[in-house]
Amino acid sequence: MTYAYLVLSYLVGAIPTSYWVGRVFHGLDLREHGSGNLGATNALRVLGWQSAVPVVIVDIAKGWVPVVLFARLANVDFGWSLAYGTAAILGHMFSVWVRFKGGKGMATSAGAFLGLAPWAVLGGFVVWLGLTLPTGYVSLGSVGAAFALPFLIAFTPHDGGATLVWFSTALAVFVIWKHRSNIVRLARGEENRFGGRRGRPKEGPPPDDVGSAPGAEGPSPAGDRT
Repeated sequence: MTYAYLVLSYLVGAIPTSYWVGRVFHGLDLREHGSGNLGATNALRVLGWQSAVPVVIVDIAKGWVPVVLFARLANVDFGWSLAYGTAAILGHMFSVWVRFKGGKGMATSAGAFLGLAPWAVLGGFVVWLGLTLPTGYVSLGSVGAAFALPFLIAFTPHDGGATLVWFSTALAVFVIWKHRSNIVRLARGEENRFGGRRGRPKEGPPPDDVGSAPGAEGPSPAGDRT
């Protein structure tokens, strides 16, 4: 049963929560809207908070259930509990149900670590709030929380000792790598802010209706450069 629970952990983690919510309640494929990511942030941006809140709750549960419940049912040690959590996180990121698409792993990782290092997860949530609320950038909060997690685990009570610290470090690197496109947009000032607002607008041609009205003058060649 030990290996059966490992497979089940992946399948639970692979439940494409935001995809199913988008399909059932909104009639759209979330992979074709917003960032195309099947995570809670894109669900919030495209589907609204009423749909995003249950998505977050279920995605957290997808990490917690394998680490805590499956580990108890299988009566396994910490190593297997960590393996179950890893399988769930990978399932969320690479879901077999949606052609191995998925989210970036923040909520499911939080659920897994909630069962192993709850104080560190609480600290990570504070970091996330501290970065997200003032700036409006959810991705900045996620990257910051992922970066802080290994340090928080090292200095708070947790199961697994140094093994969990090193595991969280590897996971943090992977989660930050999954956010690499967000990091590029943050550096350019083009990342979406909370509520759908953008950072610095992209440069581009003027709207099609500029100068189209009778008597309106089009922009001068040097007008936009001053």
